[in-house]
Amino acid sequence: MKSSCARILACLVILAPAPAAAEPLKTMDDVGKAIQSCWAAPAGTDGSSVTLSFSFRRDGTLIGRPRTTAVNVKGDDQARKSFVDAAVAAVDRCMPLDFASPLASGIGGQVFTVKFASPEACPDGKCPKENDLRP
Repeated sequence: MKSSCARILACLVILAPAPAAAEPLKTMDDVGKAIQSCWAAPAGTDGSSVTLSFSFRRDGTLIGRPRTTAVNVKGDDQARKSFVDAAVAAVDRCMPLDFASPLASGIGGQVFTVKFASPEACPDGKCPKENDLRP
C-alpha cells in the first residue's frame, strides 16, 4: 500500500503542470511590482513601513544582503525585527529576478531602495509613488 501511494504521488508530481514562465522584467516599474508581489506585512503592524536598499547583478541575483535604511514600525523591538525580517524575506523570495537584456545591461551594481509598508499605510491598496523601486 505504501509503495502504491508513493508511486501515485511520484506520478502526480511528474505530471503536474510546471508554472508558466514569466516574461523577463523590462522596466524598473516591473522590478518593483515583482518584489512587492512577494511582500506580506506581518499581522498587527498597522501604519508601519521599512525601506531597504540593495543592488542587483545582471543575472538577477542580489549583491550582498538588503540593508535597512529607514524604519517606522509601531510596537516594541520584536515587532520592529519581525517587520524588517519580513521585508528582507520578501526580497529573498523573489530572487533571482529575470531581467530583459536591455535592463540587465544597465542594472548591475546600482543601489536601489524600496519601501515595504503595511496595507494600512496604503489606503485602497495604493501606496504613494515613494514606495516604488528607485535608484
